[in-house]
Amino acid sequence: VQLQASGGGLVQAGDSLRLSCTAVGLDRAMGWFRQAPGKEREFVSVISRRGGVTSYSDSVKGRFTISRDDTEAAVYLQMNHLKPDDTAVYYCAAAFANARTFYAPVQDTAHAYWGQGTLVTVSS
Repeated sequence: VQLQASGGGLVQAGDSLRLSCTAVGLDRAMGWFRQAPGKEREFVSVISRRGGVTSYSDSVKGRFTISRDDTEAAVYLQMNHLKPDDTAVYYCAAAFANARTFYAPVQDTAHAYWGQGTLVTVSS
């Protein structure tokens, strides 16, 4: 299983970015996590297998939108109104297999496969 995240970059506060994660052959809930310098990895967002359930951390709710396109085997994270506090390496992850279509775990320990990360830097 391979996950490939892309779309990071250097932007100014208030700008937008869209992260992409390709995950060929996966039929699982997919999550985005991030790790800022000197901090623990934290949950950002998750989407269930069929996209019917999504969840966001309080810090990104209302600014970020997660989506998936299973025909493209991809998951996206649209990030709007970026803030310097959003600066981090962003990781996509695939959850452990679960038959429930509404399964959308927020814990990093519930995710079995991880991409290599893409760096997002937001300048003030």
